[in-house]
Formats: sequence, structure tokens, C-alpha cells
Amino acid sequence: MSSLDHSIPVPAISRAFEVVESSSNNKTATHSINVNEDDGDGVFLTWQDLWVTVPDGQKKGNRSILQGLTGYARPGELLAIMGPSGCGKSTLLDALAGRLGSNTRQAGEILINGRKRALAYGTSAYVTQDDALITTLTVSEAVYYSAQLQLPDTMTKLQKKERAEMTIKEMGLQDAMNTRIGGWGAKGLSGGQKRRVSICIEMLTRPKLLFLDEPTSGLDSAASYYVMSRIAKLDQRDHGVGSRTIIASIHQPSSEVFQLFHNLCLLSSGQTVYFGPASAANEASSFPHNFFALNGFPCPTLQNPSDHFLKTINKDFQEDIEEGLAGVIPTEEAIDILTKSYKSSDNYLQVRSQVAEICKAQDSGALEKKSAHADFLTQCIVLTSRSFVNMYRDLGYYWFRLGVYVLLGIGLATVFSNLGTDNNSIQARGSLLMFVASYLTFMTIGGFPSFVEDMKVFERERLNGHYGATAFVFGNTFSALPYLALISLIPGAIVYYLPGLHEGYQHFIYFVLLLFACMLLVESLMMIVASLVPNYLTGIITGAGIQGLMILGGGFFRLPNDLPHPFWKYPLYYIAFHKYAYQGMFKNEFEGLKFDNNLDGEQVLRDKWQLQMGYSKWVDLAILFGMVVFYRLVFLGIIKTVEKMKPVVKAFMSVPMKQTTQIMENPCATPPQEDKIFYQ
Repeated sequence: MSSLDHSIPVPAISRAFEVVESSSNNKTATHSINVNEDDGDGVFLTWQDLWVTVPDGQKKGNRSILQGLTGYARPGELLAIMGPSGCGKSTLLDALAGRLGSNTRQAGEILINGRKRALAYGTSAYVTQDDALITTLTVSEAVYYSAQLQLPDTMTKLQKKERAEMTIKEMGLQDAMNTRIGGWGAKGLSGGQKRRVSICIEMLTRPKLLFLDEPTSGLDSAASYYVMSRIAKLDQRDHGVGSRTIIASIHQPSSEVFQLFHNLCLLSSGQTVYFGPASAANEASSFPHNFFALNGFPCPTLQNPSDHFLKTINKDFQEDIEEGLAGVIPTEEAIDILTKSYKSSDNYLQVRSQVAEICKAQDSGALEKKSAHADFLTQCIVLTSRSFVNMYRDLGYYWFRLGVYVLLGIGLATVFSNLGTDNNSIQARGSLLMFVASYLTFMTIGGFPSFVEDMKVFERERLNGHYGATAFVFGNTFSALPYLALISLIPGAIVYYLPGLHEGYQHFIYFVLLLFACMLLVESLMMIVASLVPNYLTGIITGAGIQGLMILGGGFFRLPNDLPHPFWKYPLYYIAFHKYAYQGMFKNEFEGLKFDNNLDGEQVLRDKWQLQMGYSKWVDLAILFGMVVFYRLVFLGIIKTVEKMKPVVKAFMSVPMKQTTQIMENPCATPPQEDKIFYQ
């Protein structure tokens, strides 16, 4: 008697053993493990009595997503996870790949080559359902940039380029190498081609274990077959990598796609309905067609078997099934019959026996060494270059904003033309500078949607271990500097010289530098918002609200001495960057100016604008640049904190959910090792 052992799925690869398949007399194929032939390749993945639950807010308890699943995946084979929507396909895939959310609880054993292991970089890859790609890049650029990030520095650029081109050809994309990926508002690749680009990027390191979440989602039958046929070919021995283990969740494949599967895991409501060979050629009773037929649910002639399976076990619509011995059988009852029949079948015993054999044969395997990728400096350079190209080609990132800034600059220049030096010009100059420091920089939030897309790409690449958060922040920061400098210089020159602000190139340089610092600071603020609120509408509203409060407390609409002390004066006035932007611009403009009635600029700053005159305008500029660095560090800290807290929360949540009185054989009696979730 044993309870469910809890562990965290952490795939890694070390060594493998050849799988020898034999069959005779048209009976069920059996598999044996040749432990004497060590080719150093392949991954055997097993899971036993796997449970996953999530909190159920309505019932104030836990709801089971997966219920006691047992199975395996072997090198050189494609395992398909099928079932109706909501059956737990993606959850099982995430559990095996170590990607469950922090709000889930997990129990059971997931072993790599018979042992619990940490995920080594380059040995496994995960292709998500959504194609998070940089839409402005061509196919060859996207794959080559990724190759430079993932592959070690011991490889030359030419070798990396050859690897990228070879991978593109393997997925049949050689005719689209110079085609941009495309996205919203820009035509590019088809859905199937984008999916193959995502697979290309993850195949660069020649991983031995490949996870694919709904690789045919959104594709027509022809595109689905082409994508899956390419995936099926990946399980073969490849360029010295050896046989590859592939696990894919798939919703409803065509009959042609179904023929590509080696093994099938059929789920319904988190329970295993069938696990075993998927081929339709063999007439053995363990194959799913005959398994369903033996239980009173035969597949009609000329009907797609996957359609029949899913129709039989889909209880969303609660339609009756007029099949077999029982006549009219409700879907719930059909599922119950199939799950109980599977649990009591010889096929289920063979699955558990196979798991035990794999664990026993692979238990002595040595851990695989960590794979190398590009060093930190190379990653920063490549990310800067890639981001710079993306910003240049994406009109909405900076170019459209530059056009709007130029138009606003011309508008400000005409409204505040011929300022002069009379008393009325004091208020006019202040209003002009306030608008520049507040509303011109306010429009920087317009680039938020583009940055959110960058964050999606970063999340995908970070989870697969391509690079870290620090390299991403460096790359994004340095690539944006030239564009922000251009946006500050051109509209700044229009706003500064046409109205006739303080003469002298030194004052103009300071004006541009301060405008540049403000725009960089607002971008940094929006990066923080994007890390906390990764949604277009909510993020823009949040960023606009934060800046609105800072503008109100900046000391212009309500002078510093008149601000209410709670909140507005302490602490908002001192932490809002608008305070230092107003002071820097006002000092730069009014110091040294003489107005009518012998009124000098310093007196205006003290009496009218109530500025702190105890320090130079350059101190205000230095404070703004210091805030830029601080905001970027906060953004980096948030990303790293979330990254490090997820495994802690997951480990805390992965506790035994319940005690079981079922007598179970534990075929993998390996001493438990420390559970980890990280990329080595």
C-alpha cells in the first residue's frame, strides 16, 4: 500500500538504450529494452499515478484536472495525446515538461530515464500553441538570430548559419526563407508555415525530447498533415543526435495524420480512456479501434477513427450514442465503461510493466552534462541587433510616433510663436515647457502594444532557456536609444527654435537631453507596467493613470508650496519624475533671461514657480537618468523575482493531495533526489 508520491516534472536527458520492437502472429507488439547497447542517445520518459489539481473557488476545495495517469514515451516514437476540449491534454503536456502553473498541485512520479532529474539546457524543447514570433523578421533572420543565441560560441557564425539553413530545409521552408513572418496588418507566412518556424527555432539545439502543444491548431487538413509529417520525421535518427522522443497534444487529427502516430494517449475528463499503439494496420486487440469495438463502440466503416473516439467520449453536449450492445448509452456511461475496461485490461498491465522495465533498465544511467549556449556578451549583442531591426521595420514602434511628435511640435511652435520678453511670456514659456515635459513624453505609452509583443517572445524564449532576463533588458535598452534620440532631437528642435526659447546651443542641448531622459524614463515605466499587467488595454490605462497622477503632483498645476501634504506633497511630489523635468527645463529657460520691468529669470523661478534653487539644473538631469536606471532595475527585478518564485510556489503546491488505499506496485524504486525546476 502506498500513497501518491509527489514530485515536480523536470525533464532532462542523459543516456538512452535501444528500443527493439518485435511482433509475431499478428498479436500485440511487445517491446524490450536492450540495456547492453549504449549509444548515448534518446530519452525514456515515464509517468505513474499522476494527479494534477487546481483550487475550485466555488466549492472551496480542489478540482482534479488529471486523475492517476500512467504512461511512457520512448525514443524514435511520436506519442499523441488526444481528447475533447478540457480533457487535460495541455495540462498533461505541461506537467511532463515541468511547466505547470503555480496555482496547481501535483502528485505522482515523472521520471527521465528512470530517475528524477533537472532540466539540462539544449536537451528538450517545448513548442507552444501560440506562435510568439517577431513578425517583422524573415524566416531566415528569425531562425539565424535564434541560432546565435542558442548555439555555443565554439561554433563559428558560418556553422551557426549552416545549422539554421539546414533546420529550415528540414521543415520545408526553404522557399519562404526571405519572406517576413507577418502579423496583424502585415501579410506574411501562412499559419502552417508560422508553426513550422516555431518548431525550427526549438530544433536548433537538436533536442532529444520535444513537446508540442496543439501543433495543428488553426490549420486546415492539408496544412495539418504537412506539419505533422515533418514532425513525425524528426523522431528518426538525425545528424548524430540519435532517436528523438516526441510528445504532442492534438485535438482532432485527420485520418492521414492519425496514421503518423506511434502511440496514443486518449483522455476524457482527466482520465485515461486508452493508452497504447495507434496504428490502424495491426489487427491486434490492443489497438484503439478494436478496444472500442470490444466495449460496444465500434468505429463505423470509412469513418475517421479520431472523429469516432472523440464523439464517443465527449460529454460537453451530452448526446446519446446509439452503438453496441447497450443500444442507447449516455456519454457519461460510455466514458465510465471505457475507463473501467481500460483499467482492467491486459493493455493497462502492459503499460505498467513497460514503465517498470524502462525504469529498471535506465536507472543506472549517468546524468547528462549541461549543454553550452552563447555567452552573455554575445546574447546582448544579438538581442540588441534583433530588436533594432524589429524597431526599424515596425512602423508603430517609433516611426509613427515620430510623425505625430513632429506635427505636435509644429502645433506648439505656431501656438507659442514670438514669445518675446514681456510679462505675459513668462506664463507662456512655462506652459510650453510643461506641455513638452508632460504630454509629449506621455505619448511614449503608444509603444506599449509593440513592447507587449516583445515580452511574449521573451517569455517563450526564456522558458526554453535561450537567454536570461538581464540580456533581454540590455538588448531592449540599447536598441531603443538611437530612436529615442531621434525623436527627441527633431521635434525638440522644432519646439525650441520656432517659438524663440532661450538662445544658445548649450541650452538647446540640455533641452534635448532632458526630453530624451523623460522619454526613456516613461518607456522604463511602461516596461514595469508590462511585466505586471501584460494586457494592451489594461496596461495602457494603468500607465496613463500613473503618469496622470505624477503630472498633477509635479508642481505646475498646483505650485509646490500649495500642494496638500498627505500623498501629493509627501511622497508623490518627490518621486514623480515631472518635478525634476519641470525644474530642469525651467532653470534651463529662465536662468540668465531678462524680462520687462527689470525682472530677471532667477527671481521668476523663486517667486512665481517656487523652484528649489539650491542646486544646478544638471542635478535634475542626473536625477532623471538615475531614475531611468532605477526603473530598468525594478523591471529586471520583477522578472527575476517571478522567475525564481514560480518554482518555489510550485514546490509548495506540489504536495500529496490525498491518501490512497489502492495497492500499487512502484516499479521505479529509485532513491528520490532533490526536485528542481531550472535550466542548467
